[in-house]
Amino acid sequence: MIRSGEPTIIQIANSWAVLNQGGGPTDDKLTITLSTPLKLDEASNFMIIRVADIWACYEEWRKRGAEFLTEPKEHDLETRCYMHDPDGYLIEVGQSK
Repeated sequence: MIRSGEPTIIQIANSWAVLNQGGGPTDDKLTITLSTPLKLDEASNFMIIRVADIWACYEEWRKRGAEFLTEPKEHDLETRCYMHDPDGYLIEVGQSK
């Protein structure tokens, strides 16, 4: 069942693609608001990567130079954190519970 405003999760082989409309600041992205484009010729998006062990990925990627906004934060259904890629795009890294 698809609910308006809810994320849509698509399983592809051993991966999941999460489509989300966005939202306001949270405790792990304090100053960032994600929104859908106001004009059809503009785009706003970010990638979500689901991992099996978020703390192991966080530590490995941080040692390799990734700059995270915060450490992974516990939420009801997942543990997640955010980082920017070299071009400035926001990437969510999360582990489902």
